[in-house]
Parts: sequence; C-alpha cells; structure tokens
Amino acid sequence: MMKVSIIGTRGIPNHYGGFEQCAEYLALGLVKRGFEVIVYNSHSHPYQEKEWKGVKIVHCYDPEDKLGTAGQFIYDLNCILNVRKQNCDVVLQLGYTSSSVWGWLLPQKSVVTTNMDGLEWKRTKYSQKVRKFLQYAERLGVKYSDHLISDSIGIQEYLKTKYKKDSTFIAYGATLFENPDVSDLKEYGLVPQQYDMLIARLEPENSIEIILDGVQKAGLERPFLVVGKHETVYGEYLKQKFASYSQIRFIGGIYNINTLNNLRYYSNVYFHGHTVGGTNPSLLEAMASSSLICANDNPFNKYILENDAFYFQNAEEVAGHLLKIEYVSDQCQIMLKRNRDKITNVYDWELIADQYAAHLSGVKGKFNR
Repeated sequence: MMKVSIIGTRGIPNHYGGFEQCAEYLALGLVKRGFEVIVYNSHSHPYQEKEWKGVKIVHCYDPEDKLGTAGQFIYDLNCILNVRKQNCDVVLQLGYTSSSVWGWLLPQKSVVTTNMDGLEWKRTKYSQKVRKFLQYAERLGVKYSDHLISDSIGIQEYLKTKYKKDSTFIAYGATLFENPDVSDLKEYGLVPQQYDMLIARLEPENSIEIILDGVQKAGLERPFLVVGKHETVYGEYLKQKFASYSQIRFIGGIYNINTLNNLRYYSNVYFHGHTVGGTNPSLLEAMASSSLICANDNPFNKYILENDAFYFQNAEEVAGHLLKIEYVSDQCQIMLKRNRDKITNVYDWELIADQYAAHLSGVKGKFNR
C-alpha cells in the first residue's frame, strides 16, 4: 500500500478554503483508491479526532491565532518535522508560501511533489517586501520539490519559462450542483434571474471596483449582490463609494455551500473578476452551479471558460453586458450546458482524484532534488 501525506493546509474536513477543500476531496479519493493517507491539521481545527473517513489525521501546533501570519511558518515547520517520522512514499505539498523556507528539512527518503498554486507574488494586496518574499518562496518551492503540479496551463507554461521545469497539469475539481432550492432566495428578498452577483474576497485584484462601477453605469433596478467579507479597509472603501446606489448589496461572507450554490444557480449574471491564479475554485463552482458567467478577460479564465462566457476589461464593458445579456436566450443556455459538461468531463473530483493517484504512483521513488 502506497503511503502519502498531505501538508500545506489547515486540515480536513474543510472549514477554511480552496486548498482545504482540495485536500479533503483528494484524501477521500486516494483512500478509496487504496492509498494510505495522512493529512496534517492545525491543533485548533474544529475536528479533533485522529481519523476521518479512513484518513489519518495528525494535529500540529499552530500559533496563527496568536502570531498572525508568522504563526503559519511555525505550523508548517511542525508539520514538516512530524512528516519526517512517517516514512511516506510521497509528500504532497499544497502550496509553498510559508513552508518553502523549511524545504531543506523535507524528508530525504520521501518524494516531494508540490502543487504550485497561483502567482501569489502578483497580488496587489501585498506590500513590495511581501511580494519579493513570495517570489523568493516560489523559487524555494521549486528547488526543494522533486516534482511540480500546475492547476492551470498558464501556471504550467510560467514554470517552464521561468524555471525550465516541467510540471504535471492537474486541474482543481468541482461537483455538479443538481438539486437547486429556491427557498434560500427568500432570506435575501430575491426573485430567480432578477439579480446579478459576485462572490470573492474584496481585494483590488478581483476587479470588484471595476465590476461595481459597471453596475452603477448600467443603472438597472435589479439587485446586485456582493458576497464576501467586507469588514476590511478595502471593503469599507467600496461600501462608502457605492453607498448612494442602493441596488448594490454588500451581504458579507456566506459559508454554507448549498446557499452559495442556490444563489449562483438562480442569478442572472455571475461576475468572476479574479485576475491572479490558476484554476480558481469559485469559478468552477459557478460553472457547476449553472451560472451565466461574465469573467475578467485574462488567459487563466479563458482557458477554462473558452467561448462559454462573456468577458470584460473595464466598467463600460461590464455595463454593456448587464444591459444586453438575456439569460433565457438560446446562446446563453448553450453556454450553460457546455460549462456543465466541462465539470462532468474535465473537472469532476473523481477524475481529478484519478489523475492525482496516477501522478503519485508514477513519481514514487523518483527523486529530482
């Protein structure tokens, strides 16, 4: 039986975000395929048992709640020190940001394969010093890995160009949403297909301001939902700027996946403004929820959506789409079907688990550090 450990997340079952969700689906999928799997959890994770659905859970001390970001480095160090004792065939590292500085401590007798995530150093929310560190961490992540995984073709090409390193392309996954329930709309006073929305962290690189400028320019009477934590400096700026346009509703973060799926499913146009990263989880979830998508015009989004979305570069284009798109049109319904087919045929978690299983089996015993 092949033994694999997964590090780089706060743990499973998922209570946090994208990589945790990835770890959850992968761990379960690999166990189902006959692997022995260890996942590392923060000591403060809500799930405190030592096993979850056949996955071994190891809790490590995580002082992030006391030290902030610096605590992530200590948590990653603790995970790496423990994984050295596990005698694993392969260590699967999800991301590299705070673990790469300890890369030299990764177990020499285990093959290390790393999902390189997106281009974190391009995020405008970070200071110049932090962005320089992230570029340094990226180099270390490449250096201390035997093999690399890219979750988008764009990231794969970037790694090949910058580091002359080949990587295995394995996309992020999603599950087709098939049981919509209109009752979730009542809480927000919404009518199916009579509102537009976005779901994102309220950060400049997610095009939030451009989208909302376009919403205001369009001047439509239907509501526009902004789903995401807004109790931040940038969130307060956006709320103040658009305070006079009552149709824009900042409703905060929503963490119930069924509620999110229902809001996406019944929306008129779903805006995806992300400009940085690989295969973005929220984009796949929107596709899986039969959302009609209008996305930021960049290679990462276009690789996934192809011709089955509308695209924008500025507020004028956002306004134009809002005024012209007809959800019930034949063109839009074809786009929705094609995106659902992509989830079923390319991005379904079972397919992704198969690809990871093949990759992990293929790299066993193959060291390149």
